[in-house]
Amino acid sequence: MYAVLFAVLAMMMAVFALFVRMKSMKKPATAKKILIPPLAMSTGFLMFLYPPVQEITWLEMAEAFIVGLLFSILLIKTSSFEIRDNNVYMKRSKMLPIILVGLLAVRLLFKLTFGIYFEYEVLAGMFFILAFGMLLPWRIAMFLKFKEVEKELYEQNHLDKNSVTLKNA
Repeated sequence: MYAVLFAVLAMMMAVFALFVRMKSMKKPATAKKILIPPLAMSTGFLMFLYPPVQEITWLEMAEAFIVGLLFSILLIKTSSFEIRDNNVYMKRSKMLPIILVGLLAVRLLFKLTFGIYFEYEVLAGMFFILAFGMLLPWRIAMFLKFKEVEKELYEQNHLDKNSVTLKNA
């Protein structure tokens, strides 16, 4: 019963996240918008102060983080930026919603498969580490890509200003 309820809630959160993600692509990207999610999510590590969650072994933590890193590769490959209206925007990717839904389905499958072997708190901690392991490298890669495009925009604007100055001289 709880598994079905959690699966439905996870799907609802995923749909909400997709809408937020798609809406945010209509606004210019900023370094702050890219870097805040992993910083905000890092507060979730406080769950490890709760004794039942502390039963996770270092090997299980490493496994969850590595799976997250592997998942992040798909997100990194499909995230890029472009210059529009003299601002940096995230490019729309037709694959991003499919990948996000696919990752959610894989996570649910993992949860249903491994849920019988782990206590709920331990499983929650492992999935938090998996999600953080996916989000952190993705956002770092996005930040680096953003900075490259931002530099390109700056150089474009700088060249445009220099050419206007030369024409006026």
